[in-house]
Amino acid sequence: MKFENSEYFKILNPTKLVMPFGTYYLCEKFLIVELDEGVHFDWDKAEQIIQKVFEFYGDDAKIGFISNRINHYSVDPNNWKKVEEKYSLIIASAIVMYNSSTYMNASIEKQFTQKSIKRCMSLKEAIDWMQNLKEFN
Repeated sequence: MKFENSEYFKILNPTKLVMPFGTYYLCEKFLIVELDEGVHFDWDKAEQIIQKVFEFYGDDAKIGFISNRINHYSVDPNNWKKVEEKYSLIIASAIVMYNSSTYMNASIEKQFTQKSIKRCMSLKEAIDWMQNLKEFN
């Protein structure tokens, strides 16, 4: 389910950021990402969005990250490690899966980071989990 079609869209009142490779919804404590179909999300794209995140949240940002995988695309799993080493902005991540291949990809990506990545079966599960993180309460 697209975030804009969810019950949370109006409740969270996010700032919508449309990039050439996907749409980002900047909420108070976390962001929700919906990458475009067929994109390969590499380090160059990661740095582009990281700069926008710092502009919005500030240089000392500590946020959660939800990847709402509604489309098929590829991700360089090394991005997780690079973000962790170069920036310390992501507290925890959730990946919303809609099929078995997304589950396998998320399982592989978990191996590239020390941070928590929760695999979720719905956008609601991911948002509820993110809102209840002890780091935000």
